Amino acid sequence: MSKLHPPSTLAALGRTWVEAWNARDLERVLTLYDDATVMTSDRIPGLGFDASGTVRGKESLRAYWRKALGLIPNLHFTLIDVYVSPDSLVVFYENERGKKICEYLRVNDAGLIVQGSANHLPQ
Repeated sequence: MSKLHPPSTLAALGRTWVEAWNARDLERVLTLYDDATVMTSDRIPGLGFDASGTVRGKESLRAYWRKALGLIPNLHFTLIDVYVSPDSLVVFYENERGKKICEYLRVNDAGLIVQGSANHLPQ
């Protein structure tokens, strides 16, 4: 069984995640992730990455996000809420275009993100 994380720790991780993105500090964001992390988003194929919508590993994630950041110079997330479970959190936020997004983030025993999934409203 994996380690249970206190809700306050996971909520703080969600706030830190938003702050790092708003600072446009990709390396700061990546410090929150495990080297073997897996990220899924319907935006991944559109940027020329894996057609399955999944990138695997921190280096692939770095390449994907570096490209995405280059295309969104005014990126900004406004935190709406953070939801927690013993091993995951959902960051509910609004982006710079007014779109509401839920980011599911599962953490390992060390508190690093090992799985992420960006969830957007259907178009």
